[in-house]
Amino acid sequence: MFYFDKVLGKTVLKSTLFNGVNHFFTTKELILKTKEENLINEAEKQKELIKKEFKLDRLIHPKQTHTNNIQIVKKDVNFYPETDALILEDNKTGIFLNFADCTPIILYDFKLNIGAVIHGGWRGTAQKIAPLTVLKMQKEFNSNPNDIKALIGPNICFNCFETSEDIMNKLKNTVKNNACTTKEENGKFYADLKEINKRQLIEVGIKEIDVTSYCTYHNNNLFFSYRKENKTTNRMSAFLALKN
Repeated sequence: MFYFDKVLGKTVLKSTLFNGVNHFFTTKELILKTKEENLINEAEKQKELIKKEFKLDRLIHPKQTHTNNIQIVKKDVNFYPETDALILEDNKTGIFLNFADCTPIILYDFKLNIGAVIHGGWRGTAQKIAPLTVLKMQKEFNSNPNDIKALIGPNICFNCFETSEDIMNKLKNTVKNNACTTKEENGKFYADLKEINKRQLIEVGIKEIDVTSYCTYHNNNLFFSYRKENKTTNRMSAFLALKN
């Protein structure tokens, strides 16, 4: 179950499914990524404060480009180009990825104390980035899907994500059980990115998944929306740090 909490005195969204794990989805109160000149310094300040708050040596995020590229965070590497999912095994490093309508996903293996943050835009979702991240955790760390729990955070909802028929079908075809994941209404096409990512994760063995009902477009007072806010450069972030 999702609930609002405070980090650095700012409102964030967390889940009871991840109790004991350092995680959150930011709201408009806590900006870690922006291109607006009047907010850049504040975003940098907030990142330094998060490092101190969670006793981290590093706080990193990749250069996201709507791929299905997945990288494991290395202790001597701080820059990850063309990467839309990071897998974390170092408990002195925090990671975050950035969103403004795309689907934020956090994974955590409660047995191995490793996790991942995933940027599930429609392109990444069509390329099955979430299940591919689970498979990489299995291959590289021998992670068992039974030990992995998943959070799916605020994104643009089913009723707001209008797209083309071609993209709708590409998304629909990524899951075997695709009933009610897409729809056509009055000649317009829609896809449920939260539900599609959830079913992709279920198909690779993830059993415990918490999905928030918040929509970045409908709940634009709380979360940034690229579509609602005329291509805003402000982003909400999904953050993860491992247990010490």
